[in-house]
Amino acid sequence: MKHLAIVLVFATLVLGCKKDSSKNQRLVPASSGNLNHLTVVVDNLLWEDNVGEAMRDVLAAPVNGLAIDEPLFTINQLPTQVFSGFTTKSRIIVKVEKGKTAGIKVGHDVYAKPQTVVYVSGATNDEIIQQLKSHATEIVDALKKEEIKEKQRRINLSLFDDTRLKEELGVSMKLPSVYRMAKDEDGFFWIRKDITTGTMDLMVYAVPLSTLRPGDSLAMDVVKMRDSVGKAHIEGRLEGSYMITENKYAPFVFDTEIDKKPAIETKGIWEVKNDFMAGPFINYAIEDKAKNRYVIIEGYAFAPSVDKRDYMFELEAIIRSAKIQ
Repeated sequence: MKHLAIVLVFATLVLGCKKDSSKNQRLVPASSGNLNHLTVVVDNLLWEDNVGEAMRDVLAAPVNGLAIDEPLFTINQLPTQVFSGFTTKSRIIVKVEKGKTAGIKVGHDVYAKPQTVVYVSGATNDEIIQQLKSHATEIVDALKKEEIKEKQRRINLSLFDDTRLKEELGVSMKLPSVYRMAKDEDGFFWIRKDITTGTMDLMVYAVPLSTLRPGDSLAMDVVKMRDSVGKAHIEGRLEGSYMITENKYAPFVFDTEIDKKPAIETKGIWEVKNDFMAGPFINYAIEDKAKNRYVIIEGYAFAPSVDKRDYMFELEAIIRSAKIQ
């Protein structure tokens, strides 16, 4: 009986600790909202003045690599006094706090989960504007990472079988099961998804490291590489037509990272030689020094007369899930 009493006391203490710890856990509701839809919390007078103009310059800047301007984010502005209840559940939020020390702060899961909230503060309008301008890249990157993460979570619900990519190139990638393999030929893969107005496409292949030279010639090397691949593998609707890079739009080239490996990101416009087809592309050359190669993963969209921001965003989210074995 003595031993039984000790066990009962111990069990009571353990259960009590669990109850206390559960009380200390902060419960937040699930976030909501369409992808790339941003809630901006700022008083109306500031939004209609030069602070709002500076915010739009940063948050609604045109997406690089599209022929027609489309904003980075679709913005829903709310004055501070109505920011409560369901309005706080947006997945990405920028909140302006005037009258505080100048700076920016990034918070996660503040009002809901998952969520990223960027606070921009300053004692005056000029200080707020300065913070927006000097931290523009940091602000956009924080918001975009949250949206990429959410898009990848949704993709994970139903995945395409990437076995052939692993077998042939040592590449794994998470993409939705609605995509289909259009070509699997000599280490080149062409993967497609039919959409209402056209298609969304991915190309995956590898080239030697010597194909792309760092420096002033890098953009030209990327164009030369993708044009040769387009001619060999991506035929157009008409005989003798094939994909090339549109030369009227200079591509945007950035350094980035995929799977913790250095990568070259190129955004531009493709077209079909000898035909009337065109659209945006995003190309990643992922450095794989162990195999003396770049793994090339490119996404492009053909969707005439409709916005393409969200199509290209999906392709980027897919590519950024890539793992190199």
